[in-house]
Amino acid sequence: MALTFNDESLKQAIASGKPVVVDFWATWCGPCRMIAPVVEALAADYEGRVLIGKYDVDEGTEMAAEYGVRNIPTLLFFKDGQLVQRHVGSTTRDTLEQIIKTLL
Repeated sequence: MALTFNDESLKQAIASGKPVVVDFWATWCGPCRMIAPVVEALAADYEGRVLIGKYDVDEGTEMAAEYGVRNIPTLLFFKDGQLVQRHVGSTTRDTLEQIIKTLL
């Protein structure tokens, strides 16, 4: 199951140095709802190896602003506490999985 990030928990996850994938989304966003099952499946498949979670841009704004998230869905990929890749818009599971593998 994907984690639910807020400003503080996302900061802690990134600071942990573990691989982190964050899906910036909102409940009213159609493409966000389309990609949600993919994010959930990847969270289950990579549990214990990659922290994968969702950040609702309507509930938190600090981290979205800090990383310049202007469109949703936006997925940010962190390795060793550093942003290494960004993907904007809906996509396939294969594309996301290829990016996740570069984090490991």
